[in-house]
Parts: sequence; C-alpha cells; structure tokens
Amino acid sequence: MSQATELKSQCSPSQGLCGQEPAPESPDVVRMSLAAAMTLDFAPGSFYRNACLSCVNLLLTYRSGCAARCSYCGLSGAKEKRPIKSFIRVSWPSFTVDEIIAGILRRQERVKRICISMLTNSRAPRDATDICRRLRAAVDIPVSLLISPTILTRRHLEEFRDAGADKIGVAIDLATPELFARYRGAGVGGPHSWERYWQCLEESLDVFGKGMAGSHFMVGMGETEEEMSRAMQRVHDMGGNTHLFSFFPEGGSPLAEHLPPPIDQYRRIQLARWLIDHDHARAENFTYNQRRAITGYGLPKDALDGFINAGEPFRTCGCTGRDGEVACNRPYANSRPGPGIRNYPFKPEEADVRHIRLQMGLPL
Repeated sequence: MSQATELKSQCSPSQGLCGQEPAPESPDVVRMSLAAAMTLDFAPGSFYRNACLSCVNLLLTYRSGCAARCSYCGLSGAKEKRPIKSFIRVSWPSFTVDEIIAGILRRQERVKRICISMLTNSRAPRDATDICRRLRAAVDIPVSLLISPTILTRRHLEEFRDAGADKIGVAIDLATPELFARYRGAGVGGPHSWERYWQCLEESLDVFGKGMAGSHFMVGMGETEEEMSRAMQRVHDMGGNTHLFSFFPEGGSPLAEHLPPPIDQYRRIQLARWLIDHDHARAENFTYNQRRAITGYGLPKDALDGFINAGEPFRTCGCTGRDGEVACNRPYANSRPGPGIRNYPFKPEEADVRHIRLQMGLPL
C-alpha cells in the first residue's frame, strides 16, 4: 500500500496532496472500497465470519465531486472546497488503475467480479468506458457498471457494452416517485428524475439483455411494504432483478440521523424480493394489512417455511460471478458486523435462520 496514491482526508481536494499539487482524478485514479482493498491485501484487516468480498468495488473520483444532491449519500453535492468524505460509512482509498490491475492479478483467485460506480459528473461516461476497457484487456474477470442515468444516453450504454461490461446497475433506490423527488430530485434541488431512471433501466435491459441489468432499492425511506413490493415486481416484469439494501445512516449526509427500518419490516421485504425474482410469487397476490405491511405471500405455509429455512432470501443480492453465485456480496454494507446482520454475505447457518424467524415473529 506504500505505492498507492491515497488521498489524505485532511487535505482539501482542490489543493491536492497536502496542498502541493492537484489531487489525481479519474480515469487515472479511482477510489476503492475498504473491503476491496482488504481483499487485494492493500489494507490490513479481517472479515467477520470470514465473509470475504469477492467483488472489487471501484468509484470514479473528481475534484469537482458529484452534481447530485441525494440526501442519504455521503458524496452528495461534494464540491471543490469540501473535504473528501466517506461513502457507505467507510473510507474509499484512492489508487491508480495500474495499481489495482496489479493487485487483481496477484489475487485473481479471490476476485469474481469488478464493479465501477459512476458519479453524476459530465466526465464520468467517458472515464467509465476507458477504465472498463483497460480492466477487461488486463484481466479476464467480468465488469459491472453502476451508472448515473441523468448524464447518460443509450449510446453510452452501447459504449459500455462494447468496452466489455456485461451487467448494469441502476440505483433507483426509492419505491415511489414522490419519495424519489423528495430525497433525490426537486425536494433537494437535485438533477435526477424518477422517469429517467426507469427509462434508463429499460434501455439497459434492451442493450445488455434480460437478467443483465437491475435496480437497487433501499428499504426504510417512508415507503409501505406494498409500494416496495410493487416496485420490485415492476423491475422483474421488465426482465431485471433487484439488489436490496436496508437504509443505514451515512455520517455527514442530511439523513445522518434517520433511523434504519425495523428489522421485521426488512426481513419481510427481503423475502418478497427473493420470491418475486425467483418467480415463486407476485406482489399483486400478497396480502397486506391496513398499514400496507405484508401479511401473506399467497403461498402454502409449508412452501413458505421451506424457503425461509433455506436462508437464501436473506443473503446479499448483487451481481453474480461466472459461477452463478453472488460476487458483489458487500459484507456489512448496511449493518455492522455481529448479531444484527441485515444482508448475510454468506449462507445463513441453522442458528442464523432461527434468529431470522424470531426477527420476523415466526415460530421456531
């Protein structure tokens, strides 16, 4: 890690490394999640219950920051005079692309996928394409892109595909247009629109193919369980899949004091997501109470118990590797390590399943 071009948090991005020269930017440099840095031995540490990350998560970086204003994001509205902040609650040290390629080559047995995340920055489409092409030329590992629809056209998607990307993620995040506007759009003076995000997901599925694009959704932003279930069903009916998160407050963001959703609520939505994406049930066949919380999934009790007891609905959902298993398992991205795990980055054991059933208020 001594050769890494790490951006020091105490230095202003506009000043660069300790005020000497401008800080390096993409496409030469990207930020890498702390978990990915640990996977590549660029950072010390160990994973709770050996839940090693198998996806190298990368983030484009610019001195001008991100033009978006998403109220739950630690990168929201980052401008030149603001210090570099954490993202998803952890540091994202910066490395040159060459350093990252060398690290992946040393640790290929650990890496099943690479993911490049864009910012809402006019330079991002070109740089994401360039970095994707460099990675695919250097290592035979699939590459995903987590994109910013606001600054993209269909032609950009085709360029991503031609550069070697095989999967696309669209972070719609909010389950209703009203919540999207409140937290990402007009309500916070942001540039994003609900309609464009759904349109871009449709374009991505057309360019990359069924099952090769999907959306992120975040539980706990004021939506009802019925609204979230119907949003996930819409993605599935389009040919996509859903990557589900539980809201977890990001320090320094406007929603730093917003609480995560109750665990029983999240578990019900996790189960709904898995049943929908695996064609076992449909949102319109669920039953809901007066608060629009899920009370049934339209399935026989024995079948539902079998799915719950297998533990699979409660694992992290993300882009897969070539083996068909989730590669982007993001250990503890939306909860701290320990008994409060929300997305299991490994197959839940028998004791974990008992804990899940208790959290859902189900008999053991």
